[in-house]
Amino acid sequence: MAMDVGGAKGGLKSDINVTPLVDVMLVLLIIMMLIAPMLHQGVPVRLPLADNTEDKPETQEQTVLHIDAGNRFYVNGIEYSRNEVADRVQAILENRSERIVLIKGDQDASYSAIMAAMDNLRKVGIEDIGLITERKTPLEGGN
Repeated sequence: MAMDVGGAKGGLKSDINVTPLVDVMLVLLIIMMLIAPMLHQGVPVRLPLADNTEDKPETQEQTVLHIDAGNRFYVNGIEYSRNEVADRVQAILENRSERIVLIKGDQDASYSAIMAAMDNLRKVGIEDIGLITERKTPLEGGN
């Protein structure tokens, strides 16, 4: 419902033109839809396959230790040396009630690197450690 003020053809109108606002909002929405999946990328690792997996909901508050094929260590996506990992995880979990660390070890990472990370975490008092795997599908083989 528009109202002409001024009576002449070139007078003022009191309606709001929302078309530019809608255009800007749609562009921002498209940008967010494209960027949001990239923010949760993490460290690229090929997880080992297992039959006995359980789905655990992902939250922003999980502490995830990635070990890639080159035996490099990442805590929540940031690379640290092997000696710094346990102290960094302990600092992250210091004020949390749930002290759980999830390990995403690449299937080509050495067994000794994963075990060393688990031992270092236990030395600083972190006992709840989970290993993340991919679920086998019938096409990938298995029993």
